[in-house]
Amino acid sequence: MSTMTLNESLRTQISELVASHRVARVRRQDFLKANNLKCSMSRRGNCHDNAVAESFFQLLKRERIKRKIYSTRELAKQDVFDYIEMFYNSVRKHGSNAMLSSVEYERRYFAQLGTV
Repeated sequence: MSTMTLNESLRTQISELVASHRVARVRRQDFLKANNLKCSMSRRGNCHDNAVAESFFQLLKRERIKRKIYSTRELAKQDVFDYIEMFYNSVRKHGSNAMLSSVEYERRYFAQLGTV
């Protein structure tokens, strides 16, 4: 019977956790390299990594799918597609685009390029 103290048990659990984290990190790096992918994360502590994606998904949830129950996965996919293509990109005004929709902003941008 083992007479491991609480401190020893805690140290063992922590070292196992650290080892499993290292294995997961190596597997992730191997996967990325094997599939010619680049990790999008920046240095530790950079909170702006996923700000754009997190903002979009927060809006999607708040404006479209909150309190909705889809009977099938296909209906959910169609509704999200409709939100992105028919509203978010073409109608919804974006503060970072001078209060223009994404489609209108691109149209003006490319029109301006044509005149340069």
